[in-house]
Amino acid sequence: LLCGFIKPETGSIFIGETCVFDAKKRINIPPERRNIGVVFQDYAVWPHLTVLENVKYPLKKKRMDKKHMQEIAMNALKQVQMEGYANHLPSQLSGGQQQRVAIARALVSSKELIVLDEPITNLDLKLRQEMLKEIREIQKTIGTTIVYISHDQEASLELCDRLAIMDQQGNIRQLGNDYDIVMKPKDRYIFEFVGISNFVDVVTKEDGIYIHAQNGLVKLDEKSALRNPAKAYQLAFRPMDAVFDNESPIKGKVVTETFLGNITNYFIQLGDKQIRLQQSALDVMKYGKAKEGQEVGLKFIRKFYYEKEEA
Repeated sequence: LLCGFIKPETGSIFIGETCVFDAKKRINIPPERRNIGVVFQDYAVWPHLTVLENVKYPLKKKRMDKKHMQEIAMNALKQVQMEGYANHLPSQLSGGQQQRVAIARALVSSKELIVLDEPITNLDLKLRQEMLKEIREIQKTIGTTIVYISHDQEASLELCDRLAIMDQQGNIRQLGNDYDIVMKPKDRYIFEFVGISNFVDVVTKEDGIYIHAQNGLVKLDEKSALRNPAKAYQLAFRPMDAVFDNESPIKGKVVTETFLGNITNYFIQLGDKQIRLQQSALDVMKYGKAKEGQEVGLKFIRKFYYEKEEA
């Protein structure tokens, strides 16, 4: 929609102060006139052209004079630290260098906005991490706004200053920085969308909120924690929002324990529900490691309450 490849049915789209689409006013600027630099998933760097020729290509479409074209293209390569590779072919470059060339080519199309469409999806984990670091460094150097389109939540949280979470209807459910998205989710949809989540039914009584544990019904919180105590609620928490605590009255039983390097993953039986917990290496040192079949006390260090959804 932003790039103009798909035409919306309603609404309007602005890039800065410029309206590029308005359904009511019948404005629909074509993609090539929106001045957006686009980097696709496979970079689309032409193998038969040199690095410099790849970067020059959008300028040729604008029929720019050769001298000016050379200056702009070389300046874009300098911004991504690739000026020394101007005469190389893409086959002589690493994946990261090809990505830099694609970004340089996008820069000559627009210094205002670059769209990166799943640019690191096809790379292995180590290379993805390196590419994220490079994209971040390039953005800081050039100062251009980058819209990063991705299904990779970890990459988005690591890279972006602001994130927009959209639902299947295309509505933006929450717009904010990484901390707000993770720690202050606007609603149940956002909480459930980001990362791994646990939902456990709770029982509301006159004197508080109770949870079904291995040792029966145990008080969890005060009734005031709920917006509308008359409705059915669920406790929501992430795997690292609970820790083992022998003093806690809430008891669970370890079903499985799996060591994953920097974290230990557990499935815990809590009443008639299995929940997922994760311990960092630091938490293992602080609280100890649990074994399969062991009864453990659970302390919730961060929790949310959401109305129970109908099945």
